[in-house]
Amino acid sequence: MTTHDQMRCQASYDAVAEEYVRRIYDELQHKPLDRELLDRFCARVSGVGSACDVGCGPGHVARHLSENGVQVCGVDLSPAMVAHARRLNPAIEFFTGDMMALNFPDQVWAGITAFYSLIHIPRAELKDALCELRRTLRPGGLLFIAFHVGGHTVHLDEWWGRSVNVDFHFFESAEMTGYLSAAGFEVEEVIERDPYPDVEHASRRSYIFARRPCLPELDDESKRR
Repeated sequence: MTTHDQMRCQASYDAVAEEYVRRIYDELQHKPLDRELLDRFCARVSGVGSACDVGCGPGHVARHLSENGVQVCGVDLSPAMVAHARRLNPAIEFFTGDMMALNFPDQVWAGITAFYSLIHIPRAELKDALCELRRTLRPGGLLFIAFHVGGHTVHLDEWWGRSVNVDFHFFESAEMTGYLSAAGFEVEEVIERDPYPDVEHASRRSYIFARRPCLPELDDESKRR
């Protein structure tokens, strides 16, 4: 993302942060498949190493991971979101940061979740964003992402009565698996579902489990692409 794109995305989420908490923070209670898949992520990461929720918003996904035995932190571009996450989840560390340039060492995490955060990355920059996530994962580390299915972009100038300037990019599952492979990930599983009525935006959803390869020669190969 350009600096301008980052600034407008950050400002937009800062503007809606309080309403976002009110509407979204408890949403997992109404999404059984999301909970089931997150529990699968927890089972694979818990006891192996720590994890990060990238694009954590108010921390509801990080909270679920923590409650299921994962040592987790969260990162979000919006300082207002991070402030809410810290208030609502005082036992979890949250940081303001850019997923395109994470201020963390190489190979620090055993797992990363990115729920509806890649949707703000333009297609031309998505491989770079995924490479940055791969950099912070250990060999064999697990990436679990969620996004809206489609081939279009939704732009909002107004969101819940607030003035914003933000784009939401929708991706086909096959398109996203292509970006993941180009960034050096091994795609393990793709799951899609229809939207839950009266709970969320009426878009089809996709979830992908992918991992950083364990073999160094495979990982080096991806860096030369």
